[in-house]
Amino acid sequence: MKLVVAAVGQRVPGWAQAAWDDYAKRFPPELRVELKALKTEPRSGGKTTAQVMAAERARIEAAIPRGAHIVALDERGTALTTPALAAALARWQGQGGDVALLIGGPDGLEPALRQAAHERIRLSDLTLPHAMVRVLLVEQLYRAWSVNAGHPYHRE
Repeated sequence: MKLVVAAVGQRVPGWAQAAWDDYAKRFPPELRVELKALKTEPRSGGKTTAQVMAAERARIEAAIPRGAHIVALDERGTALTTPALAAALARWQGQGGDVALLIGGPDGLEPALRQAAHERIRLSDLTLPHAMVRVLLVEQLYRAWSVNAGHPYHRE
């Protein structure tokens, strides 16, 4: 199974990339994690927010593996505890296909794409910088895996 994180925004600080790389390499071979950093649509040239979001949607959709279970990260999504995310990860693994976790651009995910997702989750009630979202997401996915695997990384 592969967890594909499709994230709009291709430039992140070095510390964020280093943190992503550190957590990504910890996953076992049967649960790979892959980051697909997607170009942010320029906010200039008189484009409306809807046009910008539609262009980013097209990039996101192109990055999603065929048949993947789609999980949108959304500020209005379901808040999960660590055990609840671990249960969701176990459920996703049981489904047998890939999972695509979507992180929108500065304006978020295009509304129809957000609604079309199989699930919508949120990482925090706070507004987080995009680089931090990537790091927080990969760390929480690793933590969820560790809970399910009985690995001592997570402590209750």
